[in-house]
Amino acid sequence: MSRGYSDHDPEHYERPRRRTRPRTKERPSYDDAVEGVVVTVDRGRFTLLLDGVTVLAVKARPLGRKGVVVGDRVRVVGDTSGDEGALARIVEVVARTTTLRRTADDDDPVERVVVANAEQLVVVTALADPDPQPRLLDRALVAAYDAGMTPLLCLTKADLKEPDELLSTYRSLGVPWVVTRRGGDLAEVRERLAGHTSVLVGSSGVGKSTLVNALVPDALREVGHVNAVTGRGRHTSTSAYLLPLPEHGGEGGWIIDTPGIRSFGLAHVRPEDLIEAFPDLDEMTEECPRGCTHGDGEPECGLDEALAAGAADPDRVASFRRLLAARSGADY
Repeated sequence: MSRGYSDHDPEHYERPRRRTRPRTKERPSYDDAVEGVVVTVDRGRFTLLLDGVTVLAVKARPLGRKGVVVGDRVRVVGDTSGDEGALARIVEVVARTTTLRRTADDDDPVERVVVANAEQLVVVTALADPDPQPRLLDRALVAAYDAGMTPLLCLTKADLKEPDELLSTYRSLGVPWVVTRRGGDLAEVRERLAGHTSVLVGSSGVGKSTLVNALVPDALREVGHVNAVTGRGRHTSTSAYLLPLPEHGGEGGWIIDTPGIRSFGLAHVRPEDLIEAFPDLDEMTEECPRGCTHGDGEPECGLDEALAAGAADPDRVASFRRLLAARSGADY
């Protein structure tokens, strides 16, 4: 026999029904959206540049978990006046031309987008104080090739040590380079950066922030120092930041300063993608067995056959295989 409910029983009362409007399939067109570029990101707030006006924005809910990073071109609605307290909304991320990525470790499946839409990756490394880290430098080059970006080596502190020894390692790869010294002329650096969007990466203490402040005098990036005991620098830049370069020879350009790095995981890079950055070597691997990584010890690798026939530059093959080994080597 079922029990009846009295007015005093909780079951007597119905749960209030939600009174919401039915969802529509139509979505806003955002025809009034304006386009801007992401300058920096800080705890869910995005600083944008829209026609010379600095605007603060948040990400619209329909974007979900889609990442928005420095360098992204975005479409924005809302209050784009740039006035104090004004807040706009990012409603769309324009398709990226390049994406610089890295992972925390070589076996980490989660990749992180560092910056977007940069054409050139400037790998900044000191010749001394702290000493160069060739393996980190190699990994940054691999990331540049994978992203379809042009790499540029920027060797700082040439007043402490000559660059010839380090450059000899990379000449066979054909990587362009510039050398700077404290208080020296930066005309060659400016020439390489003019008209491009370049992202600067490097470990702490190599002089990256000093270089940025010299290139963009009003940047005011904090400068750190190298620990005399550990040989490591202190992190000064805490987030990536997009800065306009003063015009040089009629051309301006942009640089993206990034925090100092101590690791550059490359779990996302596939060997077949890496060799595509070396068209001359890629052509020699057309007859390689399926699954060949083109590294040392691979049976019937086309690179070994080309070396035996004298058709390949031994230094260039060795340099490529060093980069390939750096991709799968231990992190540091």
